[in-house]
Amino acid sequence: MRRVTSFGGKSQVAAHRLLCMHRAGRKLILVLPFWCCAALPWAATAACADDAGSLEQALIATKPLVDIRLRHEEVEQAGIANNADANTLRARLGGETGKFLGTSLLAEGEAMFRLDDDYRPDNAVPTYTQYPVVADPENYGINRLQLSNTSLPQTTVRVGRQRIVLDDQRFVGNVGWRQNEVTFDAVRVINQSVPRLTLDLTFLNKVHRIYGVDSPQGTYGGDSYLVNVGYRSPLGKLTGFAYLLDFDPIAGLTGALDPRRGSTSTVGGRLANMWPVAAFKFGYTLSYASQKPRGDNPLNFQDDYFFGQLTAGVAGFTLAAADENLHGNGVAGFATPLATLHQFQGWADKFLTTPANGIDDRSASLTWTARRTIGIDALSASAVYHGFAAERVSTNYGREWDWLLTGKWRRYTGTLKYADYQAAASTPVAIARDTTKFWAQVEYVW
Repeated sequence: MRRVTSFGGKSQVAAHRLLCMHRAGRKLILVLPFWCCAALPWAATAACADDAGSLEQALIATKPLVDIRLRHEEVEQAGIANNADANTLRARLGGETGKFLGTSLLAEGEAMFRLDDDYRPDNAVPTYTQYPVVADPENYGINRLQLSNTSLPQTTVRVGRQRIVLDDQRFVGNVGWRQNEVTFDAVRVINQSVPRLTLDLTFLNKVHRIYGVDSPQGTYGGDSYLVNVGYRSPLGKLTGFAYLLDFDPIAGLTGALDPRRGSTSTVGGRLANMWPVAAFKFGYTLSYASQKPRGDNPLNFQDDYFFGQLTAGVAGFTLAAADENLHGNGVAGFATPLATLHQFQGWADKFLTTPANGIDDRSASLTWTARRTIGIDALSASAVYHGFAAERVSTNYGREWDWLLTGKWRRYTGTLKYADYQAAASTPVAIARDTTKFWAQVEYVW
């Protein structure tokens, strides 16, 4: 067996193998693997052999990706003439191949259909303004298109349009609750070669947001870097992170919609643990971050973030209490433009942008879960309470109650969800107004 040494890494093997196959009259079958390997020259050197069958096996091992969600969402918001009544259907269809030369390909398209027009899908576009915003615009496009390589030991390299979810998604997530999720054009490297240590590095230059390809705010451009280092210690998972974001301006988007306001440098840490005591499970999460402007951000600030949570569980019940504090200096509040914001500060989504005077969110929740009950594979119910106040000044922002019922049967998941936000008398109208939301949806995932 002859070893190839003229180029370096598996790219040289792919080039030599392509030559071998060309001579054998089988050049078409290796176009994609050659491109994959040429894009990943760090892979280890391998031998030249006629193994076209491995590509065939990778294609045979292709797994379908199917995610179909039908949703009804109602929104009633004080100060807006009509209630929103949004009926939508979202389908993600694609597939992921098996591995060839340590590389797999994932391709997934997305189609989001508006079944009626009784809601405002985009707050950056002055249409349907008689309705509250339901951020599920009609959208058709590529959701994910990525190559993943695992040639290096304990290392995954992912290139292309991809989903990125870090920790609890407070700083980086895919906003999976909305019909159009967030994906990133990025190069991501995950290494676990050191025991208990995970190194997660990402370079990204495009963010494909929930507003879709036709929205003026649908895509953010600019070079950004995500560093996330996790270590499993006796006290729990300890994570250090640095998120360096730099977004380009977009013509016509000014004020709160200006992407440059999200250009920030955020550095912090997180510690989370869960441990059993007899029939109970106890847990805690602590997190801190410091943030300052980066790039062309027009604002001047230095804000902090604090989060603390305690949980206790027994016999299917989990009780949690948390305090989340995002600072503001009177000009700008702590920003998390890549977060899955719907998971935090209430499902009514009244504080997607942190107020200039910050926000202190004190919450409590009770969740019950059960498996194989009343003919359903899994059933859960949750009740959540939030009390909101400004962090910098003495101002009450109001309260919110959230309720959730979810059932899973085979590949189907049904959800009923309700949010009721009531603004305090002292809450400025520009920050938040009384809002109720109701969702009913069914989702099929294969």
